[in-house]
Amino acid sequence: MSVQRSGLLLSVAALLLGACGDDPPTVSASAPAADTAAKPSRKEAAEKPVETPPAFNVPIDFTDALRMRDPFMSYASEFALEAKKRVKSQREVVLDQYALDDLKLAGLVTGMRPARAMLIDPTKTGHVIHEGQFVGRPEVVQGGTSGAEYEINWRVDRIRDTDIVLVREDPQNPDVPTATRVIPLRPDDMLAVTGQP
Repeated sequence: MSVQRSGLLLSVAALLLGACGDDPPTVSASAPAADTAAKPSRKEAAEKPVETPPAFNVPIDFTDALRMRDPFMSYASEFALEAKKRVKSQREVVLDQYALDDLKLAGLVTGMRPARAMLIDPTKTGHVIHEGQFVGRPEVVQGGTSGAEYEINWRVDRIRDTDIVLVREDPQNPDVPTATRVIPLRPDDMLAVTGQP
């Protein structure tokens, strides 16, 4: 910083001495090379044309440009299609691809907490569930005032000695009574096969 300041002072002193006398001003050799570089005068700078960057002319066509949206086109149909898509539940649901009618109760374990049960899906695969879990394909319900669709699921409320009790509550409509469903361990079709009551 002191080298620049001293070079500036020497340049100013040389200009002042040159203005007072007839001899041309001299610059000492200790001044940095950047200070001695000739800068164009205002007149020369004004005469030099200013370089402008090249302009790019891109034709805009609303039918061809994917990045542009037509401001006059109605997108209501796109929003309606998006709203009709299946709403994905944010809770973990066991066997969410099957309806409750497709599932069979195969076994119960009630001597422990939480009690457990085994459900068999249509592919003959067993799945262990416990109280508090959500089971089966959800039902999509239309909302009351907002009109938005949301899912309600069956929840395993109790596992008893002979059956499981499922409940379905609608959190958006608390005045609607809770639906209850019971899946017995030995359904009627198994009674007919075994011949026992």
